[in-house]
Amino acid sequence: MNYLIELAYLAASVLFVLGLKGLSHPETAKRGMHMAEAGMLLAVVGTLMHHEIVSYTWIIAGLLLGSTIGGAMAYWVPMTAMPQRTALSHAFGALAATLVGVAEFHHQGAGLGTFKMTAVSLEVFLGALTTTGSLLAFAKLQELLPGKPLTYGGQNVLNLGILAGILGLFVYQAITLDAGPWFYVMTGLAAAFGVLLVLPIGAADMPVVMSLLNSYAGLAAAATGFAIDNKVLIIAGTLDGFSGFILSVLMCKAMNRSITNVLFGAFGSTTTAVAAGPQGEAREVSVDDVAVQLAYARLVVFVPGYGMATAQAQTAVRELAKTLEERGVAVKYAIHPVAGRMPGHMNVLLAEANVPYSDLYELEQINPEFPDTDVAVVIGANDVVNPDARDNPQSPIAGMPILEVDRARSVVVLKRGKGKGFAGIENPLFFKPATGMLYGDAKDSLTKLVQAVKAT
Repeated sequence: MNYLIELAYLAASVLFVLGLKGLSHPETAKRGMHMAEAGMLLAVVGTLMHHEIVSYTWIIAGLLLGSTIGGAMAYWVPMTAMPQRTALSHAFGALAATLVGVAEFHHQGAGLGTFKMTAVSLEVFLGALTTTGSLLAFAKLQELLPGKPLTYGGQNVLNLGILAGILGLFVYQAITLDAGPWFYVMTGLAAAFGVLLVLPIGAADMPVVMSLLNSYAGLAAAATGFAIDNKVLIIAGTLDGFSGFILSVLMCKAMNRSITNVLFGAFGSTTTAVAAGPQGEAREVSVDDVAVQLAYARLVVFVPGYGMATAQAQTAVRELAKTLEERGVAVKYAIHPVAGRMPGHMNVLLAEANVPYSDLYELEQINPEFPDTDVAVVIGANDVVNPDARDNPQSPIAGMPILEVDRARSVVVLKRGKGKGFAGIENPLFFKPATGMLYGDAKDSLTKLVQAVKAT
């Protein structure tokens, strides 16, 4: 039986690696996802064959309950709410790791030994902070809490003090193998630290936070593997943890920021991002005006942002693009790496609308084409198209690579209202002579544009 279990774990590990490789490119992502799913199925089957299992009653109950909840979420949660659903997944996974660690400590205590005590402590530390941090991220993404950073005096000092206390208890547990209440104190402090860590992080940095939380959840799973001698957990958790961390670093690079600045900078707070004054009068345009521009353009570039997600306008964008293509207009989509609320947010939404991957262009590919673009259509994006990042050294987002839509011959911005973006600063793009503002719900505006272009 042990040979079958190890064989299942080996096959699962290989499938996890191949699945992650497949997920590195949109054209192979579906195949990679199926490989990862098959790997997880093998891992579960292998685990269920362990002779230590006394009864399957609670396992079957958990399987049925989890499958019911997961199926309901998959069916009812819209693609536009994928960041919130991802945050909940991180929380549930991390909570499972935390509970396993607490159970191991409760049953074995000092009998764990130095190595396993260290693994269990690390598992519970990362798991607890990821659970509460992910739940707070969910609350911000769901707008149950304000998306802007929530700050107070001495916040970083308090956070670092709690972190120092956790690390001190971590070392104490590993050295003394104390089976007393300090382990549970450390767990409580870690849970509090997760809340305090995400509290001062604003919506502008949420993609990085989501990636970091994914990394923490993976590392917690890897620590669980060491604690219970499960090889497939070690491999899967390590893959998840380090891939998430690497993605976080790449996203920080895309914003010209450091991870420490993201975690402790309170970016987007009123003290950090001082709003620039108005730089003229924004020019409002009508649907008919924009329709004429689009209908007779040679090249149109759509620039999606979080506003497209909130309006659930991705299908309307695709319909407008198809209408233009039928008229002989070339259409492209410009994707900023940190647009939206999670890594790849815009790619997921556009894929749902059946936008061909070949029409999606990354920042480095599309920026040289903007000077030859007749109309750049910005749909609910703000900070990722703010020219102040390039032109104003005093701007809070100075140095962040942007989509240079202001170099296009004409720019149309679809925006619900006249508010500022995630970073809380004014966007001079909106006041440039070549920019027209089309206010209103993005989905409604795009639907009207489709009809207007057809009538042109």
